[in-house]
Amino acid sequence: MTTTTTELTAGSTDPTGDAPAERKRGGGGFGSYLLIRFLLIFPTIFVLVTTVFFLMRATGDPITAALGGRLPADQLAERIHEAGYDRPLISQYLSYLGDILHGDFGTTLSDRRPVTEVLRTFGAATLELAVYALIVAFIVGIPLGMLAAYFRDRYPDALLRVFAILCYATPVFFAGLVLKLVFSVWLDWLPVAGRASTGAEIQLQTLDHPTNIYLVDAIQTGDGEIVKDVLQHAVLPAVALGLLTAGIFLRLVRTNVIGTLGSGYVEAARSRGVPESRLLRKHAYRPALIPIITVIGLQIAVLLGGAVLTETTFEWKGLGFQLAQYLTARDFVAVQGIVAVLAVIVAVTNFIVDVIAALIDPRVRY
Repeated sequence: MTTTTTELTAGSTDPTGDAPAERKRGGGGFGSYLLIRFLLIFPTIFVLVTTVFFLMRATGDPITAALGGRLPADQLAERIHEAGYDRPLISQYLSYLGDILHGDFGTTLSDRRPVTEVLRTFGAATLELAVYALIVAFIVGIPLGMLAAYFRDRYPDALLRVFAILCYATPVFFAGLVLKLVFSVWLDWLPVAGRASTGAEIQLQTLDHPTNIYLVDAIQTGDGEIVKDVLQHAVLPAVALGLLTAGIFLRLVRTNVIGTLGSGYVEAARSRGVPESRLLRKHAYRPALIPIITVIGLQIAVLLGGAVLTETTFEWKGLGFQLAQYLTARDFVAVQGIVAVLAVIVAVTNFIVDVIAALIDPRVRY
């Protein structure tokens, strides 16, 4: 019997008798999406690393930039030759790429430390600050975004939209200085700088296996006072950096909740007499979070960039603080090594976020 087009369309299998055609297209869609997003990691990292390398070389070789004027000409020339910076630029670039592939990001010129050691020592502090800032952004941005949507086009909504713009537009260092002035100087509620007090840091450094994430290490000590001290030092830097992202979350949640509240299924629930507050909690909340998950990947780069200013303002000794120190010392080897690692972190984080977003919302895959 001849199979008709209608039967094929309505049937459960394709002409070869395999799995349903619709299911195959869906699975292939997700697999292709996953593969493409994964492969995009490599050109992204390559472009960023290449750009940083040539920007650092635009002012000359790193040895002259860091030590020029502080060493005699013969010693300077010897150091340049030992480091290989008198070779053709393309040869230096290829060697640099080969070293990165082997996990070697160079040795800093100012303090003669491997860049990988700098990353291990200070990377945990930046990671800890970024997590704190994201927590602040969620706590502030999501509830206020829902509140703005609930009071759409009314006075609270207008105030919250202005607040969101101020959060995003205010420079991180200025917000940090204002927070220090108010809560540290005027009110004397919170520490003005640092990751912990001197006594707490001494105890944290005596641990057998410190993680350099102070909250984790403080919990390991079993001393509640040290945990309290670490958290108090984290409040102001986390708020200064977190408000930057909270403004974006607030606007995104507001826009998406308003869109969801106007959809057909919400209107149907409203017509059945469901209270507006219940509609907001039960029907509009989860769909509004999907764009937030997507934006988190982009905000990781913002948080890492803001960490440079935040850590410098609060003397939070993480990668951002060290990066500022190396820039001041014109230690371009350290700078390009740290930036290269940050580029890898941003690219991998964006891939993970894209995958999570595709799992939550299948429309993202196509």
